[in-house]
Amino acid sequence: MLNFLNKTRQLLYPNVRNLSHTLTACQSNVTAESTTAATNNAASPKPALILPQNYAEYAPVNRNTARQAWIENVDAVAERKVGLMELHPDVFAAQPRVDIIQENIEWQRKYRYVSMAHTKTRAEVRGGGRKPWPQKGMGRARHGSIRSPLFKGGGVVHGPRSPTSHFYMLPFYKRVLGLTSTLSVKLAQDDLHIIENVEIPTRDAQFIKDLIQERNWGPSVLIIDKQDIFPENICYATDTLGYVNLMPAFGLNVYSMLKHDTLVLTVDAVKHLEERLLFQLHRNDASSKGAKFKLDQV
Repeated sequence: MLNFLNKTRQLLYPNVRNLSHTLTACQSNVTAESTTAATNNAASPKPALILPQNYAEYAPVNRNTARQAWIENVDAVAERKVGLMELHPDVFAAQPRVDIIQENIEWQRKYRYVSMAHTKTRAEVRGGGRKPWPQKGMGRARHGSIRSPLFKGGGVVHGPRSPTSHFYMLPFYKRVLGLTSTLSVKLAQDDLHIIENVEIPTRDAQFIKDLIQERNWGPSVLIIDKQDIFPENICYATDTLGYVNLMPAFGLNVYSMLKHDTLVLTVDAVKHLEERLLFQLHRNDASSKGAKFKLDQV
């Protein structure tokens, strides 16, 4: 029986004297192949990241107006496309209502303005306590004070009284359409860029300057992220640059987008904005949001 097994082994493995050597050689080959594959995977670049749009929940009004944007890197000054993102057409391909954008701008400029112009009434002007002349007997007009609005140096009637607020609330859906119109205009004018995140490798302001110059981002940049707490490096890098500002997604507004030449959004910020704006555009109680604004409304 042993002779038969030896003969069989020699027929199957004529160049190997022992079967254990064969197993060791096979294991060595497998290990070498796995190591080579791991090295090749590490050397080869990552595949492009493609983020398709999910139309299951909110179907677009016009599917032909779908938009796509490149996802750029921020880990180096040299530009590199790391992926492609599909944008929802109801948010980034809306009809640009210039009239609504202008109404949003006027609303934002006026609600923060308080007029300090102030005039004094006849009761507040200094002097004029006694009656200037008797009521009767002198043939003169009847006056009770020289600080009457009829006298020089007297009080002012119906003059401005400070502080005067110019606050008013724009209708809800004009605010929503203002955001979608401005985002669509920024994308159409190639002034909207999408980045992976806001994790830059250094806190040096020169890195941001070189990044803006290399990418042609314009003289002023607004960087938007989903969270309101930004990484330490980008906070230090943009602290001394007055033309680069950071803003969380919940603070995005029409005035700030038009004030800056370039709008830079992270991937998380784009998803968050699409989620919130699409919810407002398709909510069931939209009629209740069109009611008159009240200060105590939630």
